[in-house]
Amino acid sequence: MIMLILGLDLITADLAIDLGTVNTMVYRRGRGIAVSEPSLVAIDEVDDEVVAVGTEALEMKGREAEGVRVIR
Repeated sequence: MIMLILGLDLITADLAIDLGTVNTMVYRRGRGIAVSEPSLVAIDEVDDEVVAVGTEALEMKGREAEGVRVIR
């Protein structure tokens, strides 16, 4: 699925991945930055499932529903 989102051909692609504390970035040689998202995950603590990641989780931060926690 991630290959479809990024449009990557992993056989020939040269990638650099930065899993930073604040942002996560994926750079593809010759094409530039393919992904730049906040390093956040929103988790439903009742079901132990991921609710949102990146920008969507950032938008939830400080406004989480009961039982949902946004973590870095």
